[in-house]
Amino acid sequence: MSELLDLFREREALLEGHFLLSSGLHSPRYLQCARVLMDPVVATRLGALLAEKLGRLLPDVPSAVVAPALGGVLVAHEVARGFGCPGIFTERTDGAMALRRGFTLREGEPVVVVEDVITTGKSTREVLAALEPSGAKVIGVGSLVDRSGGAVDLGLPRASLITLEVPTWSAAECPLCAQGSAPVKPGSRR
Repeated sequence: MSELLDLFREREALLEGHFLLSSGLHSPRYLQCARVLMDPVVATRLGALLAEKLGRLLPDVPSAVVAPALGGVLVAHEVARGFGCPGIFTERTDGAMALRRGFTLREGEPVVVVEDVITTGKSTREVLAALEPSGAKVIGVGSLVDRSGGAVDLGLPRASLITLEVPTWSAAECPLCAQGSAPVKPGSRR
């Protein structure tokens, strides 16, 4: 894990400051996985590592890997490469995640859901909800980075390449706001 964390630092993907996360929480650290994933060789390596780690936990081999757009698209693609199956993604439509672009899943089809960073599990839960109408069977969840320190429970086998415990606060409780700092929002959900 320390080697991977060093990679994030080298690629300027582990940012320090005052950030507004997509969950609405504030944090002194932000992980910009796109800075790491922009290197195709590294993206493929990370996807293979996550597929391997997830594969040890799963009861079955997935027939698809699903992620939320935008941050999870490359992760899904590379984890799917590791499993040798298709990688697809959900997109926000009228405020809710949905399968679009002709992506479909079959009743009982074993799938895994992945994303770049998990903090509260909100995006993953939105993808899980979007998959319910298809009847696909989600057998596991993965992320490159788990910012929750392992605290997020999705009721499924879960693996991450990096696990960190990064503090988060509501705006009202944020010590950085109390010091007069204004948060920046570098993520994909605006």
